[in-house]
Amino acid sequence: MSLIITPLTGIPIITVGDDLVEIINNALRTDQISLTNGDIIIIAQKIISKSEGRFVKLSEIEPSLKARKLALSTEKDPRLVELILQESKEIIRIRPGAIIVEHRLGFVCANAGIDHSNVIAESVGSEETVLLLPNNPDLSAQTLKENLEGIHGVRIGVMIIDSHGRAWRLGTIGTAIGISGLPGLVDLRGEPDMFGWKLKITEVGAADELAAAASLVIGQASEGTPIVHVRGFPYELRDGSLSELLRPKEQDLFR
Repeated sequence: MSLIITPLTGIPIITVGDDLVEIINNALRTDQISLTNGDIIIIAQKIISKSEGRFVKLSEIEPSLKARKLALSTEKDPRLVELILQESKEIIRIRPGAIIVEHRLGFVCANAGIDHSNVIAESVGSEETVLLLPNNPDLSAQTLKENLEGIHGVRIGVMIIDSHGRAWRLGTIGTAIGISGLPGLVDLRGEPDMFGWKLKITEVGAADELAAAASLVIGQASEGTPIVHVRGFPYELRDGSLSELLRPKEQDLFR
């Protein structure tokens, strides 16, 4: 088995309202890639958020009393803290420089995924501009998938990824936040191992494994390759969603 992850070249700086389907198709043609059944397109969250206009001017945010108090203990701009609160279901942990939350989308992450890096302030006319996560990454992935499938006449998967930290380890890795057309979780319980013993607890976070691999190609800084094409995914494509990967709160030993 070979897993081939190819960065699509020539992706422009994305602005509000850009047609990502057209941009992906142009890049596929430039790179001479023809989509086939089982292929997957993986897209960095940031360009989804940019195309959907998820920019916010901090100058327009009035922080609440709760945000002002939390800003003191975390050494953050109270306007940014207010946005973090608005984008979150629950504050999990805090320390200077970081607020760990359960995002409104259900996953746990730092600072509600709100980003300053690689955000072009001029696009919304403010130097104090941040970028929120997409409103509904699963839906964004599904829309792109359906449009690409309609054009190319093949069955594919589409995934939106972001960089998240982890409870046990240092460093960020690529993590799935929007899934369409591929499994988030693959249940191998009951399957035999190489010696014939049946697996009892093995569930594979296939989407996150693929997201981490793709992130090595997409990069984290100035690489300029926010979309990759994947061929050779080792599991059968099916309908999937982010919810498959979210650990129930009552099973989360870190809360």
